[in-house]
Amino acid sequence: MLTIRHITTASEYYSFVENLLESAFPKEECRDKKLQRECTDNNPKFRCNLIQTTYGQPIGVITRWDFGDFIYIEHFAIEQEERRHGYGSEALSKLLKMEGKRAILEVEMPYYPNDAAMKRIQFYKRLGFQLRRIPYKQPPYRKGDEWLPMKLMTYGKLNVTNRVINTIYHEVYNTELLK
Repeated sequence: MLTIRHITTASEYYSFVENLLESAFPKEECRDKKLQRECTDNNPKFRCNLIQTTYGQPIGVITRWDFGDFIYIEHFAIEQEERRHGYGSEALSKLLKMEGKRAILEVEMPYYPNDAAMKRIQFYKRLGFQLRRIPYKQPPYRKGDEWLPMKLMTYGKLNVTNRVINTIYHEVYNTELLK
């Protein structure tokens, strides 16, 4: 049985979170450490959640934003050595139950049937997420970086409207809104 607990940068496990985010995501899919720490400690809409085993061993992280009627799952990762034990399914299912809200997340574009992006999409589908076929680009986290083509997946009856996308763009990426 896993536990999911909100932590701040004062936690003894925060360095684990930073290291996991750095190893699990490309640089262009994460904000820099200083801004990540600022969100973790000071943004009331943002939560950095540590995933631990029953014995207290840290094995993963889920970061999410709460926008009232839905949550946006920004980052979700299980440590490489702990994958394929069902921890990811258990952790995400537990988070969705704890939150009790509709959810949305971004996934990389799949380019062929057996690539890693397609496997992630299938993982989320098994947990009840739906792949949305609308065009979407992830804004850059840093000036000078490119917008990344992505796909959106939703959990629960969440219509992906301009309001939803604008909320993510504005709150998470601090960028221009759709018209």
